[in-house]
Amino acid sequence: MCLLRELYGAGVEKLRIEHQSITVRTFPTLDSSLLASVLLLYISSDAGNSDRVVIQELLKTVAQSQQLETSTQRDFKVVLLTEVDKLTKDAQHALRRTMEKYMSTCRIILCCNSTSKVIAPIRSRCLAVRVPAPSIDEICTVLFNVCRKEGLSLPQELARKIAEKSARNLRKALLMCEACRVQQYPFSSDQDLPETDWEVYVKETANAIVSQQTPQRLLEVRGRLYELLTHCIPPEIIMKSLLSELLNNCDGQLKGDVAQMAAYYEHRLQLGSKAIYHLEAFVAKFMAIYKRFMEDGLEAMMF
Repeated sequence: MCLLRELYGAGVEKLRIEHQSITVRTFPTLDSSLLASVLLLYISSDAGNSDRVVIQELLKTVAQSQQLETSTQRDFKVVLLTEVDKLTKDAQHALRRTMEKYMSTCRIILCCNSTSKVIAPIRSRCLAVRVPAPSIDEICTVLFNVCRKEGLSLPQELARKIAEKSARNLRKALLMCEACRVQQYPFSSDQDLPETDWEVYVKETANAIVSQQTPQRLLEVRGRLYELLTHCIPPEIIMKSLLSELLNNCDGQLKGDVAQMAAYYEHRLQLGSKAIYHLEAFVAKFMAIYKRFMEDGLEAMMF
């Protein structure tokens, strides 16, 4: 938005919500809501399995529409596509062909969290601009500014604790600060930071895995993983959080094997289309390794 503001001025901030119905011969009618202005089209990759059709049709509509006046010295419109790494492979290939076809009439900005999940043809056609996560001090500065505007007094120790707990995620840090305000005000430096429901749920799931390694427990864990996925928790986050909790119950000898195994299934998770298969496979493999490790330890103690 800062880049577009420099190019076009304050007009890029005058966005409106548009509802479009996309009709394709081989697909049912798809309803899509998006942010748009005279200069900008903002698309989020939340169309599910139909993302290929939605992106192709929206880009085609923008590229074929009337261009901007030459008096602005910018004769192209801009399409901002977020979460490109969550697009299906078919949608990414379609995006590559669409980019080449309409490059003379519009410019496309792609935003993602991980470039490794974007196909190489798209990466080679783009100029990569890497934006690092904000530092702990920068997050503390934002928290102080927000609290000052809201008329709140935030202790420095609590602000740093929130910044570190958020893992340098500014959105999460702001939500945690808001939760602390609801939990207790005036703030206290030794105030406990509230955890989200899904984080508590992952901890309980990890404890269930460690406490018992049986097919029945695996079936219960599968249901818990489904519960997390249906509440829109990304499978990568589930894998990472589950690994962190499981490593807390492993000693040094086992941690290396578990981390290597998690990396293997996380890679398979990116290649596949059904996240539950790979998450459940990781849990089953961990149960097998952990149970064998515990049995070997008991035999060594007996002898």
